[in-house]
Amino acid sequence: MTAQFLVAGLGNLPMPLTRHSVGNLILDSLSSRLGAHLVMDKSMGGYYAETTIDVAGSTVSVGLFKPKALMNISGAPTAAALRKTAHQPSSLLVIHDSLDHRPTALSPKFGGSAGGHNGVRSVISALKTNDFHRLRVGIGRPENSVVDYVLGRLPSFERQYWSPDGPGIDLVLQHIENLLLKR
Repeated sequence: MTAQFLVAGLGNLPMPLTRHSVGNLILDSLSSRLGAHLVMDKSMGGYYAETTIDVAGSTVSVGLFKPKALMNISGAPTAAALRKTAHQPSSLLVIHDSLDHRPTALSPKFGGSAGGHNGVRSVISALKTNDFHRLRVGIGRPENSVVDYVLGRLPSFERQYWSPDGPGIDLVLQHIENLLLKR
């Protein structure tokens, strides 16, 4: 079975549970919720699982991908995963952190610039297009050092919110289902 839609969660694997790795956390929680075990796929350069989601009575095959590469160079493995699965950039959803949104807020976007996000910039560069879906996950903006803030540990409330049984994963799944309905 080849996935018809790919969901990629960006982050830094060596720094789990940090604000910058909230995309990885959400991908892990989606994997757990959907019963899809992520396994390393060297040809893609990351961890991959495939599952199905029922959307309005139709079953859609969905790939879940977590790049092994660090955030700022996650574009090449994400592009490799897309080539092996859903093929079209419009069949890709990238989940990543956003300083411009309050903690736990979700903000969907299609196309446009990277908005200063180096992980998204890397994906755009590797795909040679910005025509893919994004789900920006709010982490808030600090008053001082952005680097220290994004690499800081997620507060326990946010970790719980994005856990497999947390309300945030319900919202993420709802967003994915809405995207699949529009295809």
